[in-house]
Amino acid sequence: MKKLLFLVLAFTATMANAQVDQIFKHSGEKVAGKVIKLEEYTVVFKYDGEDAENTIGKYAIEKIVYGKSGRVEEVTEKIVVTTEEDWEKVVILEDKGYIAGLKKGEEVRGKTGLVNFQTGNTGDKKAEKKLKMAAAALGCPFILLTSDKTTVGANSNAIGGSQAIKKGVSYKY
Repeated sequence: MKKLLFLVLAFTATMANAQVDQIFKHSGEKVAGKVIKLEEYTVVFKYDGEDAENTIGKYAIEKIVYGKSGRVEEVTEKIVVTTEEDWEKVVILEDKGYIAGLKKGEEVRGKTGLVNFQTGNTGDKKAEKKLKMAAAALGCPFILLTSDKTTVGANSNAIGGSQAIKKGVSYKY
């Protein structure tokens, strides 16, 4: 009788656990809970046994395994940045919600020279490249953009050129 009771309890526990969704993060962490909804850049979920809704950025998530159906949904591929040469892989994000689940790195900055003969668009692209290179040098595949300024004419220098300055905070898995 005790064996039968044990088997019934074990089966019930297994079935209850099978209803839990598993969120696998690129960092190796696994989150057990219930996925409420998938948005364009975020996933809203509840931890197993809790009622509060939580949000995690899709960039932090590798895949979701749904407990009810067993279906596996690939969310994002891991971006690997090891050296400054990988700067083109770095993604610039403009919303704090997108970095949820990532680890904060250092502040990074990219700017063009004070005296240059660039058009506004060319200077902006150069500043963006320098910003991405700074993050790549730290091994961070993401930047949360915090400032994007372009000064033109008398505000930038005596010659009247333009200067682009971009600042952000780097993030990794």
